[in-house]
Amino acid sequence: MSIPQSGGGPIESRTQLAEYLEAGCKPPEDWRIGTEHEKFGYCKDTLKPIPYTGERSVLTVLEGLRFRHGWAPIFEGENLIGLEKEGANISLEPGGQLELSGAPLETIHQTCDEVNTHLREVKGVADEIGVGFIGLGCAPIWKHEDMPMMPKGRYRLMTDYMDKVGTMGKTMMYRTCTVQVNLDFSSEADMVQKLRVALALQPVATALFANSPFLEGKPNGQKSWRSRVWRDLDPARTGMLPFVFDDGFGFEAWVDYALDVPMYFVYRDGKYINALGQSFRDFLEGKLPALPGETPTLSDWADHLTTIFPEARIKKFIEMRGADGGPWRRLCALPAFWVGLTYDQGALDAAWDLVKDWDAETREEWRVAAARDGLQAHVDGRSMLSLAAHVIGIARSGLRARARPGLGGMVQDERHFLHALEDSIETGMAPADELLAQYRGEWEGDLTRIYSEFSY
Repeated sequence: MSIPQSGGGPIESRTQLAEYLEAGCKPPEDWRIGTEHEKFGYCKDTLKPIPYTGERSVLTVLEGLRFRHGWAPIFEGENLIGLEKEGANISLEPGGQLELSGAPLETIHQTCDEVNTHLREVKGVADEIGVGFIGLGCAPIWKHEDMPMMPKGRYRLMTDYMDKVGTMGKTMMYRTCTVQVNLDFSSEADMVQKLRVALALQPVATALFANSPFLEGKPNGQKSWRSRVWRDLDPARTGMLPFVFDDGFGFEAWVDYALDVPMYFVYRDGKYINALGQSFRDFLEGKLPALPGETPTLSDWADHLTTIFPEARIKKFIEMRGADGGPWRRLCALPAFWVGLTYDQGALDAAWDLVKDWDAETREEWRVAAARDGLQAHVDGRSMLSLAAHVIGIARSGLRARARPGLGGMVQDERHFLHALEDSIETGMAPADELLAQYRGEWEGDLTRIYSEFSY
């Protein structure tokens, strides 16, 4: 989840809210790729999650990265809660999951190099203190009471609120991990087409990256439990957003939607002020109960946009949010999948042609089926496996058209980053299927083996 936003002046008119989003428009030559991924840390001897403080802790890992690799600290009060360097930042999820929010980069070659460098740095620090990190969509064994709480005011507020609006909010916060990619748009029309494709095809990403079939030590009946969790979190701020497909959708319609999402907080002077359930519309009028008489800044608006959690969302860019955390090959495959689909106009048009006749019910059916059945899902007589194969083919054509070489031209383009997904199409198995096969086979139901065999 995001660190506090900064740099925004006072909001003097509602038009600034849409202008804030529109300011993200960039010409194609300036489009960049930002990859974010989360991972669970655990003590190698006990297999328990690492706490915030102590010899084997999140804090020790952060300090090791800071002093050994030149990351600058981010504090909340006296607590070190993140790091930043060269456009990237490292932050803490509520249960101690470590997240890299990568810098905006030009190619997938670069973003994969960034991922590998980060994992190598983290492993170097973690190995010395007996800590491991693993990429999964959901903690496979730990219960809620096993999870520490990171010292961030945002998370204390959210934890208290989650049970009032859904049944799985705290599970999402403390026991899930994701990988996502952030991509640019050139205009309002380009944003609309990309967001519609992103929402419609997010279930395909969920199925391909499904990697959370266990909960509290046993199979949970879903290929992506993380995706299942989001359906019972808070209907006011999650979902597939049918209004995005309405005629006339654009930045103003997104503003209307965001204004109707209840607030979590306002960040002032290093502290999170409780605004749970209150209205940003009231805030614009100086009538926010949490801060009577005050009106918001653009930083407040940017913060509020980070509290909206649909399957894809816009800020000054589009976030693709449907994939489980996973092994390193898939951390590079996700940007390849979405860049291929959206950064070449021919591929984007082909993707839109594929989904433009789907109605809201069909999109939701794919979402539910993807979480439950993964690549074995079926909707209206069509298999997810065949749909995913088609979509990967479109992504491959888009990457071919981009023709971005790597390694001094020795690597022809970015298509090879799709190999992990193409392997899944060939075998019919996403990571969740492989984990279940191991669990039922050579592990003989001993889920603790997942840590030694699937950690980074």
